[in-house]
Amino acid sequence: MFEMTAAAARRTAVAAQGFTDRRPAGSVTRRRVLQTVDRTALLQIDSVSVAVRAHYMPVFSRIGGYERDILDAAAWHHSPRTPRALVEYWAHEAALIPVEDWSLMRWRMHRYEGGRWEGERRVLERNPTMSRDILDVITSVGAASAGEIEKHLRVEPSGSRGPWWDRSDVKVVCEQLFAVGELSVDRRVGFIRYYDLAERVLPGVVLAARIDEGDAVRELLRRSARAHGVATAADLRDYYRLSADQARPAIADLVDEGTLVPVAVRGWGEPAYLHSEARVPRRARGTALLSPFDPLVFYRPRTERIFGFRYRIEIYTPAHKRVHGYYVFPFLMGGELVARVDLKADRAVDALCVPGAFVEDGADVGAVAEALAAELLAMANWLGLSGVVVGDRGNLAAKLAAQL
Repeated sequence: MFEMTAAAARRTAVAAQGFTDRRPAGSVTRRRVLQTVDRTALLQIDSVSVAVRAHYMPVFSRIGGYERDILDAAAWHHSPRTPRALVEYWAHEAALIPVEDWSLMRWRMHRYEGGRWEGERRVLERNPTMSRDILDVITSVGAASAGEIEKHLRVEPSGSRGPWWDRSDVKVVCEQLFAVGELSVDRRVGFIRYYDLAERVLPGVVLAARIDEGDAVRELLRRSARAHGVATAADLRDYYRLSADQARPAIADLVDEGTLVPVAVRGWGEPAYLHSEARVPRRARGTALLSPFDPLVFYRPRTERIFGFRYRIEIYTPAHKRVHGYYVFPFLMGGELVARVDLKADRAVDALCVPGAFVEDGADVGAVAEALAAELLAMANWLGLSGVVVGDRGNLAAKLAAQL
């Protein structure tokens, strides 16, 4: 069996995610943005906006400043000249994926037919006609938010029944129709989903595709393997939240066809697989601020195994119990995670605020502060903020403030 050092595996993982590619020197095109998304295969969506929405940040982390409207247009606008390139669905979590990958999720849509979770099933049971009524509204009026659908249903003639449903139930059923593939997301306004019939959002060829679950899982694992470079079976599964029973035969097939090469990575303690086209750089490269939901770090066991970096998001931790901060970004420098910074885009003071900054043990504090300052200034500029303000929390804060 082929053997890799842990350092080589780390360099391979960073390269697979696009961090060793040269950043564009001029303005960033739609094509370059989509090439970047192709490298990651998905962009996780999250509602937290304290710094910047999660799906925007991985593209910036890899190629630097770009117009966020490019990503918006790729996901939520369509015209004959520039067709929609990305679509929302449940991949790792809620995510943007290439439009053509939507059909690979049909098996998941079938599994969600009775409801994604117990509370959803209860809503469906107590509102047996709501799905049909929502589909009728959207068929008639076009793309609409859950709130607009609720208002429309309230004004429809209903005899002596009065208002039909609680707004929360309408939202739950909209989400259920989205999960089973009857609805998709046409656009977002202020981050609110506007649902439309899937047939009006997606190309006919994608809607018509019927892919066997086994074939679909194999394709998803192929994408996962390419995005990882080198990975354990658990890593490969987590990218699209696949089960062990699904993944086991698919991984064996990918080994048989030569897409995956079994490897032993020193120190990992479990078998791994190298993608046959993965690059193994000789030098550690890649410097970037990473969103908590960046594909390089969103599977925390892998992050700890590869980088020796234990990371937990502390949004739901009471403020007095937080170790590093509310919304903390790991910092990648020279292909290693060397620091973490709590970030907030504060429009009131027109600055990217850094309430806390922490360097990892063994890292060169001066070098980290210099590189991190440059990335923070670039991020502030990208977000349209005039500067960076550093607080006093953390063992890197003083050096970082002095560097800025």
